[in-house]
Amino acid sequence: MKINKCFLDLKNSYLFATVGRKTAEYKKAHPEKDVIRLSIGDVTRPLAPVVVDAMKRAVEDMAHTETFKGYGPDQTCYGYGELISSIQKSYQRKGVTLETNEIFISDGAKSDCGNILDLFSNENIVLLPDPVYPAYADANTMDGRKIVYADANEQNGFLPMPDPSVHADIIYICSPNNPTGAAYTREQLKVWIDYAKSLDALIIFDAAYEYFVTDPSLARSIYEVEGAKDCAIEICSYSKTAGFTGVRCGYTIVPMDLKREGASLNQLWARRQSTKFNGVSYVTQMGAAAVFSEEGETQISRNIEYYRKNAELIGNMLDRLGIWYTGGKNSPYIWLKCPNGMDSWAFFDYLLEEANVVGTPGSGFGKNGEGFFRLTAFGTEESTREACERISRLLQK
Repeated sequence: MKINKCFLDLKNSYLFATVGRKTAEYKKAHPEKDVIRLSIGDVTRPLAPVVVDAMKRAVEDMAHTETFKGYGPDQTCYGYGELISSIQKSYQRKGVTLETNEIFISDGAKSDCGNILDLFSNENIVLLPDPVYPAYADANTMDGRKIVYADANEQNGFLPMPDPSVHADIIYICSPNNPTGAAYTREQLKVWIDYAKSLDALIIFDAAYEYFVTDPSLARSIYEVEGAKDCAIEICSYSKTAGFTGVRCGYTIVPMDLKREGASLNQLWARRQSTKFNGVSYVTQMGAAAVFSEEGETQISRNIEYYRKNAELIGNMLDRLGIWYTGGKNSPYIWLKCPNGMDSWAFFDYLLEEANVVGTPGSGFGKNGEGFFRLTAFGTEESTREACERISRLLQK
């Protein structure tokens, strides 16, 4: 038996596991300290009432023979009709038309961002932004693909544009971005689409944070931009949209127009999913179906607005301190420049030890993240206000 030696090329610990371990060690050594975590992108607001009610009804269905559900529809990757229909309608409101068999239900965006790679040879070259969400790089490293990086930095607002001299076969774009909070305009996405087409490349578009977008110049779906349907797969999540981090549900759009080497990627993905995935639970899907109802969107918008206000609190604090940052608008993430030239992990330790606030070191997202730091708006309002006061006091010393 031989192992996949590509795993040996990974860092020993996933970034957020390291942050968690260091935080736990500090709390164990200082049990009297009240540590506030603005690091991992986990939500704190409860599920919307309409979602809870839908899930309760679904649980009741499971209690009776005549309404009990076992395995889902024959091709479980497509999901139940109620959920597919609600997703179609949500795209129609963005001006995008989808066929039912272009929508695949999953247990979350993170899973599909890695699993979609099953369709592609490890000979393909992958283009990632730097800094980058670690799961993109790790998933491709596990498969042994060559990775090249687009240079995201302070000068370009952490929104790199294509370099015509760089060849890539698979391009990851996350907008609004994790970790930087920066978001592409429709015009900028059109440049990426034209670049991908010039190379016959594929864009994997992570739209997990699209519901935080309020600027009308920004696209919430890449399919709002002309030409995307034959060069892009879009991956979405209910985690941040509707607080499903502990429930787990997402969806991936693979257009029928998307073909490579004469093969339909839609059909290949359906074949992959029907072999390796038995679908998302009925109870979860019924809860998700309620998210994009009229009442559901009203209710989830309240939670999203709650997080937007937290982001505004953090942004206002940084403005008062004169610290450069991106994000905080159209995004739940705030990407700030470490003060006084500190490196990322030094600033992590400084905040933890002196203010008892936990963030995420930018260097964990790539070499261009060194000297930067990520805070999230997903805490409670009370903890976010307290964290801002602590950071302000510390940095004004």
